Amino acid sequence: MAKLKVVQCWDDAPYNDLRLVEILRKYNAKATFNINTGLLVEQRRKPFWFDYKNPDYSVGYFNNFYPGKLTLKDIKEVYDGFEIASHCHMHENASTMPHAEWIKKAVQAREILEDIVQRPCRGFAWPCGDYTPETCAELRKAGFAYGRTTKYIDFVTDNEDAMALRTNCHFMNYQFFQKYEKAKECGVFYFWGHSYEMLDYDKYWDLLEEKIAYISNDPDAEWCNVIDIAPLCDGKNK
Repeated sequence: MAKLKVVQCWDDAPYNDLRLVEILRKYNAKATFNINTGLLVEQRRKPFWFDYKNPDYSVGYFNNFYPGKLTLKDIKEVYDGFEIASHCHMHENASTMPHAEWIKKAVQAREILEDIVQRPCRGFAWPCGDYTPETCAELRKAGFAYGRTTKYIDFVTDNEDAMALRTNCHFMNYQFFQKYEKAKECGVFYFWGHSYEMLDYDKYWDLLEEKIAYISNDPDAEWCNVIDIAPLCDGKNK
């Protein structure tokens, strides 16, 4: 019986990824990190909680938590051993700008990443999960292997187009383990998220580590990269 192929990806390259990669390396877990090259900063910015006495509206918050940012110089070291993929240059939304302009931003991010790590980066994650049939076609034409959306499906191998790839669930889904077991019926389990969603709450981080450890210790599972399963999830190539 073939092992369950387990893949995961994480978006936006926040400072919290430093803590995330430590957990992943501890359990030899593979992962893909989707990066907006134009939103990284000159110097690392650490996370902080919103302070009403000293608000800084020039940065974005998630539940009153600023997730911090890494730098372009960090990419090679922080994500060493992991796959990285384009998430557009400035998190451009494919449904709100001309297609020709948008695809340039998707390719620009890929070229910057490939220049840094000196290897192909053919994965993609749709900013805000938005895409159109036209941009899917442009993504394929530009040489990308897949484009991950924020939509969900029980069996990842039932995806009709790898350029509009749906996952099993978000990493914080309360039915995570039920979906994990159900996915064994098709042979692929795919989850995603942002490390900043765990804020600085140790309980959230402990719950994630439990999931990573469980999968790594499951003799019926193996970690894979998203790009490894793309051909299995592309109905257009079947």
